[in-house]
Amino acid sequence: MGIVLKPVTAKNWYACTKLRVKKEQEEIFPAPVVYWIAESKYVCEFELRAIHKDDLLVGFLVFCNKPDEEGNFWIPAIMIDQNFQGKGFGKAAMHKLIETMAKTDCEKIMIGHRPNNLTAGHLYESLGFLKVSNELRDGEVVRLLQL
Repeated sequence: MGIVLKPVTAKNWYACTKLRVKKEQEEIFPAPVVYWIAESKYVCEFELRAIHKDDLLVGFLVFCNKPDEEGNFWIPAIMIDQNFQGKGFGKAAMHKLIETMAKTDCEKIMIGHRPNNLTAGHLYESLGFLKVSNELRDGEVVRLLQL
């Protein structure tokens, strides 16, 4: 599909801040990209990636390069810009990210999504992420992928 995950740098960070979800999705993806960029300056384990289809910026993601105390590597955020949704870019980006994380000492990947974000739930299930429990954690459904 031609999806590439590029590090967010001084050259592309501003373009990433222009990425937007659809108006009706703002409740399920409330933090703008600029928030994640700022937080990454203080949360050392956050890795930021710009999602590109060939040379076109289509999305953004955040993953952790270190496990939490239980050995889980988290994906705190993934988003595809409103103009590029529904084209398979999110799934392709997740495949690339899982490949990247599998090359490290990562054995368990965790991701959360709002309960009303059915699209994300179906996407994560299709990639093998299973619900950890029926209880919400910080208002999110939490899923686990064992590598």
